[in-house]
Amino acid sequence: MMKLLKKYKEIITYIIFGVLTTLVSWGTYAIFVNLLSMSVFVGNLLSWICAVAFAYVTNKLWVFDSKSWKASVIVKEIISFVASRGVTGVIEIVAVPLLAKTGFDNIFYNILEKMNISLGILFTDGIYSKIVLAVIVVILNYFFSKFIIFKKKKTEDK
Repeated sequence: MMKLLKKYKEIITYIIFGVLTTLVSWGTYAIFVNLLSMSVFVGNLLSWICAVAFAYVTNKLWVFDSKSWKASVIVKEIISFVASRGVTGVIEIVAVPLLAKTGFDNIFYNILEKMNISLGILFTDGIYSKIVLAVIVVILNYFFSKFIIFKKKKTEDK
């Protein structure tokens, strides 16, 4: 069991901190919009910034073990991290409504209907497109982080 945990530590910690990042996003969004009476746009933007900052720190320290604290390394990591999250954010923003408009969600609605499953939230317009895109975005973010942002040099791997 410990061998498996050690072997998949990076993926496991990535998933754990991904869930926590989502909670940071949702929690700060609720605070900004409900407690501080910000607009949905501003609250969402600020919650995205909080979530990306949280994700950068946790990915650097605990997921990908990036040890360097040189200013040049930090600046490069932050810029590439924010840029990659921006790219996957745009992909999600564009692709969810596009998939929903093409009827992608109907596949899942029909399957659930045939199984006599009626879950209210799962019948929200575009929800299946959003779920599928969230999985794709998580995978893309992992690959950007592992192979571009926090890529270990050959000498570090030995």
